[in-house]
Amino acid sequence: MRYLGSYLLCQLGNNPDPKANDLKKVLDSVGVEADDHRINSVVTLLQGKKVNDLVAEGLTKLVSVSTGGAPSTSSAPRDIAADNQPAAKQNEPKEESDEDMGFGLFD
Repeated sequence: MRYLGSYLLCQLGNNPDPKANDLKKVLDSVGVEADDHRINSVVTLLQGKKVNDLVAEGLTKLVSVSTGGAPSTSSAPRDIAADNQPAAKQNEPKEESDEDMGFGLFD
């Protein structure tokens, strides 16, 4: 992911055809060691492709991914245990955490 991210950052920075050294500069700027084999693989696979084309291609693939947010139309039985909970407990907002989950774009 870090190599793809650095490739896309190079293109967004007006470098239409990033090379391995360009990706290394981006990774070095945030203190990440670069693996030459992986950098060369990314550069070879993405050579000549534009960011907008890659994003558009990815969006068409995301259409088929289920996110679990749509209401179910199945006739599955309801969760009776949830119905037996006190009303106050069902309506309490879930506690959210501000932790970064231990990873980032360049980890």
